[in-house]
Amino acid sequence: MDGTLLDSDGKVPPALWPLLDRLADAGIAFAPASGRQHATLRREFGDHGDDLVFIAENGTFVTRGDEELSSDVMDRAFVDGLVRDIRGFTHDVGVVLCGKASAYIERTDDAFRSQAEKYYARLTDVADLTAVDDEILKVAVFDVEDGEKNTAPALERHRLTHQVVVSGHHWVDVMNQGVSKGKALRAIQDLLDVTPEQTAVFGDYLNDLDMMDAADFSFAMANAHPDVAAAARYRAPSNADHGVIRVLERLLD
Repeated sequence: MDGTLLDSDGKVPPALWPLLDRLADAGIAFAPASGRQHATLRREFGDHGDDLVFIAENGTFVTRGDEELSSDVMDRAFVDGLVRDIRGFTHDVGVVLCGKASAYIERTDDAFRSQAEKYYARLTDVADLTAVDDEILKVAVFDVEDGEKNTAPALERHRLTHQVVVSGHHWVDVMNQGVSKGKALRAIQDLLDVTPEQTAVFGDYLNDLDMMDAADFSFAMANAHPDVAAAARYRAPSNADHGVIRVLERLLD
């Protein structure tokens, strides 16, 4: 979504809506894949989302419309220990617990909240993240300066048991091992009887990286991270230039 489909203002380009109708008429499935929560994706796509497959929370929660297809819930003892670990960081961060029912924050200053609200339509303030009663899919850390430089190295020891994924310049996600957008995409391909030769994917950041191997038509946005650009077979114009829409329209013609 961000840096790929959404424009430079973080909005869905209006040209997407008639394109979704064209794709549906042609029998082509459209599956938004994002680190965003399911509720946020449903909000972004409105009525058009009723029949879409959503890969939410970096692949930890996959749905068709509002029906859950799969989920991967984290061990609660690990989550609580991770929260306590992050509280001890000396650099400036905020934590979002990403649950099935809602996302949760205990840091509530306007600067952090404004960032969290971009990605979490359901956002609940709590006094203590370790007291949240929900199934946790992902722990997202917002790094005020640079997630790849500061937070990812600080979480390095957790790579022994979990994934630590840089999902944006400021965001680092911690998830269970084996969960990814690419794995979720492959499961959807099996469900819909679609082959990699029949699949196009688009991405710009490191949490999109393993999707590139799941499709013959893999496109890195012009604004993509160098590692994503190296893994993709093709280039698309930037998100600011509506690259996804332009490529899909060309593929449909």
